[in-house]
Amino acid sequence: MSVIRPERLSEIDQAAAAATAAAAEVEGEIREFVRRDVSVFRRTPADGANDIAASDNINSLIQRVSGASIMEIERVITELTSVRDMLRSEGERVQREIAGYASLSQAAMTSMKIIADSLAQWNPQTPHARRGNGRQ
Repeated sequence: MSVIRPERLSEIDQAAAAATAAAAEVEGEIREFVRRDVSVFRRTPADGANDIAASDNINSLIQRVSGASIMEIERVITELTSVRDMLRSEGERVQREIAGYASLSQAAMTSMKIIADSLAQWNPQTPHARRGNGRQ
């Protein structure tokens, strides 16, 4: 029995593809940023102010990029939690349905036995009725 519906699989595949694309985009942005900053350092004399500004820019870029990734991860975690809760509630519902069916089945079997015994007493041709009347 498949737990994840096909349309859910395509949503998960799309989310994975989007995450991969976002990671590639982040890597490209970081490479470009580093290239620009390194080329600036090569052209200008090195001083402490440029180093601090460059590291602040890199930190800012990494925080922006990682912020989007973290939000996406949190969204996926929230969605998975809701799926887990739904699966738990459905499992409990199925267990209740099975218990109800078993109870109903047992009651039906008991009723059929009572009906069969009652019919056997009225019909003297049945083996059960003969034993009950003392004939064998």
